Amino acid sequence: MTRNIVLFDLPGVHDQLLPLSYTRPVADFLLGTCTLREKWEALLPGLYSYFTASYLSEKYPMAEAPDTLFIASHIVAEPALAEALAGLAADTALTADNADGRELLVAYRGSAGSFRELIGREGVEVNAVKYDGRVAEVRSLTDIFRMNPARIEADFELFTQGREGQPVHRSNVVIGSPEQIFIESGAVVEGVVLNASHGPIYIGRDVEVMEGSCLRGPIALLEHATVNMGTKIYPGTTIGPWCKVGGELNNVVMFGYSNKAHDGFLGNAVIGQWCNLGAGCVASNLKNDYTEIKLWNYPAHRFLRTGLQFCGLIMADHSKAGINTMFNTATVVGVGCNIHGSGFPRNFVASFQEGGAAGFADVPMQKFFSIAERMMARRGKALTDAEVRIFNDIRRQAENYK
Repeated sequence: MTRNIVLFDLPGVHDQLLPLSYTRPVADFLLGTCTLREKWEALLPGLYSYFTASYLSEKYPMAEAPDTLFIASHIVAEPALAEALAGLAADTALTADNADGRELLVAYRGSAGSFRELIGREGVEVNAVKYDGRVAEVRSLTDIFRMNPARIEADFELFTQGREGQPVHRSNVVIGSPEQIFIESGAVVEGVVLNASHGPIYIGRDVEVMEGSCLRGPIALLEHATVNMGTKIYPGTTIGPWCKVGGELNNVVMFGYSNKAHDGFLGNAVIGQWCNLGAGCVASNLKNDYTEIKLWNYPAHRFLRTGLQFCGLIMADHSKAGINTMFNTATVVGVGCNIHGSGFPRNFVASFQEGGAAGFADVPMQKFFSIAERMMARRGKALTDAEVRIFNDIRRQAENYK
């Protein structure tokens, strides 16, 4: 019998990950070489679905069953943790300590009704066992790029062990162990410098890496991604499916279907889906005075300290930046924005805004939908009615942040 598994978003965690979580459950965040959901699927077979924000539930529904394993979506799957969950008794919760020693609810096995009661009210009595180990979690936007190098390495071991990829073409220059380079079928990688001495390099199915590019692992290039000529990609970078990149990237995560195809720098950054950064677009990831970076936080409605010195651009789905756009350190851009013009735009841009340093105006929703439909059609995708309703709901939410 197939196990029913639901990846649930805790409201507080989902809100902390805005604006990227506006358009997806946390389980669909890309980290390493795959999404958080795909990591669980690889380690714990079952029928997977979501318990997420109500406005997302039409696109991401929950499959109910009398006996369901509910797993916190922001927890990163590990083999030992998956083994513990496979043996979890009915009507029992699993808790664990995170890296800071704080105890978390990791999972619960039982009915949907008892699960909703558990997370809906404090002080609910429940049988619980504690996992003998600490868990990794994605709780903030900066966790995505900060954790990415280690997750690429862990995924490389998990997904390539015992498999044989394509041989490395003789035209490439290999530095380090060739065993740390895995190239899936259909990928074209020729005339490229592949440095695996600092971490693995994973190149997915039907990826094209053009001549003159330099890659230093740990790096993951996912299916159908394109790396243009002379691109420089530094460690900790994941280029998602159907993305096209050029210029210089350092510790960047691009979720998918987004383009940064030309020269320009992007570092310590997270870019959602269906985004485009024009030629010469650059984003600072370090302040001139080297001080700690503050980043816009949606629940707090203000900028909060991150404890980090490096943080670049955070851009949500369907946002664009024109040629030669400049972003200040730690800029957060919402859903459906169009940034253009000279000078630096402000460090936080709410969703569905158009403009730049000179000021912003609302993007009419019909204009947004027309642009989204044209861009998605280029990749054989269509904007669904459910997605239209999601974007309209995000627009209503965005009014609180303008």
